[in-house]
Amino acid sequence: MSNERAILPSLASLRSFEAAARHQSFTNAAAELNVSQGAVSRQVKELEQTLGLSLFRRVGRAVRLTHAGRALARDLRRDLKGLSNTISRARLAANDAVAIRLAVLPTFGDRWLLPRLKQFLLQHPRIRLSIATRLQPFDLEAEGFDMAIHFGRPDWPDATLTLLCDETMLAVAAPGFIAEHALEDRQNMPRAPRLSLASRPRAWGQWFEQCGLADGHRAPLIEFDQFNLIITAACQGMGMALLPQYLIEPELESGALVALAASSLKTANSYYIARPRGDDSEATSTLCDWLLQCVARK
Repeated sequence: MSNERAILPSLASLRSFEAAARHQSFTNAAAELNVSQGAVSRQVKELEQTLGLSLFRRVGRAVRLTHAGRALARDLRRDLKGLSNTISRARLAANDAVAIRLAVLPTFGDRWLLPRLKQFLLQHPRIRLSIATRLQPFDLEAEGFDMAIHFGRPDWPDATLTLLCDETMLAVAAPGFIAEHALEDRQNMPRAPRLSLASRPRAWGQWFEQCGLADGHRAPLIEFDQFNLIITAACQGMGMALLPQYLIEPELESGALVALAASSLKTANSYYIARPRGDDSEATSTLCDWLLQCVARK
């Protein structure tokens, strides 16, 4: 163990290497760190000597990462971020505060979480939040997150999952679009242009089947990869949209979007709160309970 400590590189050399690797330039790294280019070069050389391997190769007047350099840069970026989070938590603790790093799905965060979050912060002024967006499950502990919102099946490795809510989708359209395509008559719906999420190719077929409508028509289809884009497109009258009801609460309230039928579609997936297995933090438990209370109030 003492030998491992003896060869641990200096923080200065690690920061110089990470910046140089990110910029693929010693000059730009020096400008970011407010040191000379020679200082960055010396720090990188010191790191290479400590590790016993080459991290960069010269290509003309430029530098490029070696295979070992790319691997180190990838891991080091994550580790330095974790170290920064650790220091931030320590500073908060000195002020009797606690930090929570939360990963959210982009549309969920924008449309559901943020409009409610001010109330949580007012109720719990000691808790500081750091929020980032993620689309896929990841290693919570390795990336330094305390909690995440997961959509799908309860299958996040090394995490404890708490059901937040099921997903209920509602078929909606802008008032002008409804009038243009005479959608007051439900039999016209299968012929109307529709908006679809790329990851839910069967959703419209399931909705029509549930409503007892034949979907044999080749209606114009525009496909998107994010619900946010579909919401905007629907409000602009580009087509019918099948959207999670919780995402369009403001549009339904204002009348910008109108439900096409009382029937909604419950999907096989749900939203979950993911926490590192074994986590018993009072702060994350408080946030988890508050999220569940928000859903229960609906």
